[in-house]
Amino acid sequence: MTHTKQKIHPFLMFDGTAEEAMKSYTSLFNQSEIINITHYGANEAGKEGTVLHATFSLKGQEFMVSDSNVKHDFTFTPSLSMFVTCDSEEEIDRVYNILSLDGEILMPLAAYPFSEKFGWFNDKFGVSWQLTLPL
Repeated sequence: MTHTKQKIHPFLMFDGTAEEAMKSYTSLFNQSEIINITHYGANEAGKEGTVLHATFSLKGQEFMVSDSNVKHDFTFTPSLSMFVTCDSEEEIDRVYNILSLDGEILMPLAAYPFSEKFGWFNDKFGVSWQLTLPL
């Protein structure tokens, strides 16, 4: 099998918290890292030190992020969420407890007919997450 570079990247636009979010996310999952990051400099369009553009990976899946230099009337919505199949009960409990802190619980972490353990929430950055353990 030939390894090709990923061509579709989920892109998350933050309002000044992109780097904090990336660091939080990459600290929670194996095979995760910040791949590259470029910050706004002095006299550039965005606030100096915020993220102009960055790429990070979670469990091998690459994402792109930025801190918008324009204020928008919209933010993240649960209609698009990060769906993560966790490798263990320890992982789902740890990730759920940390990422849901100061967020909004949409479905509490519990057993459901479709999953041994599942939880859905918006984290403190507004990003929606669905975590599952398969049956």
